[in-house]
Amino acid sequence: MRGTEMEKFLNAHFCSKDETVFAGTHLIIDIWDGQHLGNIAVIEQAFSNAITDVGATLLHMHFHHFGPEQGVSGVAVLQESHISIHSWPEVGYAAIDIFLCGNLDPLKAVAAFKAAFETDNVGLSEFRRGIIG
Repeated sequence: MRGTEMEKFLNAHFCSKDETVFAGTHLIIDIWDGQHLGNIAVIEQAFSNAITDVGATLLHMHFHHFGPEQGVSGVAVLQESHISIHSWPEVGYAAIDIFLCGNLDPLKAVAAFKAAFETDNVGLSEFRRGIIG
């Protein structure tokens, strides 16, 4: 792509903040002291609430429970990218990744996960992905 074509593509699919153009925002959430981390129904509802809160479009969700009293791995594939989780209920920990393309704000999803897992002990790291200028 050249010139005008590239500009149209970037305007349609990338975002611009603080004079930086990038593909999207990747938010890494560390949940500590969490409850219900082995409960797929709670996790699925948390994902649904988070997706609504950020204004994303769900394409597909899939979760795998490793067994009684064990964790869950799962993903929501979004039109705007994805949300994933890996949980260790044995230690009250979950690793959640949210990558959203365009101007959607993944920070709007944090409250849904804090509420679902009944904890305020949350670590956040935010990264801009696909920086081109």
